[in-house]
Parts: sequence; C-alpha cells; structure tokens
Amino acid sequence: MIETVTDYLVGLFTNTLPKELIIFLISLCPILELRGGMIAAKLLGIGVWKAFVICYLGNIIPIPFILLFIRRILRAMKKYKATEGLAARIEKISEKKSDKIMKYKRFGLLFFVAIPLPGTGGWTGSLAAAFLDLRMRDSFPLIALGVFIADLIMAAVSYGLFGFILG
Repeated sequence: MIETVTDYLVGLFTNTLPKELIIFLISLCPILELRGGMIAAKLLGIGVWKAFVICYLGNIIPIPFILLFIRRILRAMKKYKATEGLAARIEKISEKKSDKIMKYKRFGLLFFVAIPLPGTGGWTGSLAAAFLDLRMRDSFPLIALGVFIADLIMAAVSYGLFGFILG
C-alpha cells in the first residue's frame, strides 16, 4: 500500500514540485513517513545520502508537536460531531500500540519506531508515548534514534545494500 500511494504522489507532483520537496512532504505524512519518502527518493533518482537526510528531517519534525499537543488536539476534536469519531479511532489505535511498547518499556518504544513496518514509526510511536504519559525528554531521543535506524533500514532496502554503502 505504501508503495502504491508513494508512486501516485510522485506521479502527481513530479512536474510541479522539486524532487527534494516531494520526498520531504511524503516523509512528513503519517502512515507513509520516511518509508514512503525513501521509496519516492529512489523512484525520483535522488542520491541515497541526500535522501537519507531529507527523509529523516521530514519524519522527525512532527514528533515534538505530537508529543506536546496530541492530547489537547484530541480533546478539542471530541467536542465536534464531525471529528469525534476520528479522535476516538486515533486514541484506540494509540492505546493498542501502547500495550506492545509497555511490554519492553523504553526499548519497546525504540524498536517499535525503528522497525519500518506498517503501523509503526515516528508518528505512531509518538502517539503511544503521549498516551503513556512519557516525558518528552525521555521519549524524544528514543523516537529520534528509532527514526534514524528505520531510515538506515529503508535506505538499504530501497537502494540495495551495496548502493546504500557506496552511496
């Protein structure tokens, strides 16, 4: 699914936006995150190390805002009929993911973010950390390191191991 959405977005914006901005914006998006950004970078012919930095920055920028503000945002969303269902769904997903993280404590958060599978990543890890009431100073470094590791894995997968190393 990530490949399909990424391919669609690359085709949609290739002639209107710079390649680097496309992968940055894809990396900012929940669900796609840097997994989609690295796939798009390869499709667009961007070098591995340039893509690595852009995708990392795109994925990490929303994290502090999620950690700091998501609970307030969800409370506000629950006040309106049009958004209360979405807020409840986000909370349910976050609570479900939080159980997996709590099993292994801090390493759980790190590994949850680091393994680039659907339903994991910086956004979901941040949501779970916020619902677990983890302090920003404790959770942000783990999430940032997890995003870095996920970026390494996705670079190796997207560009091939030798392309990644020789970059």
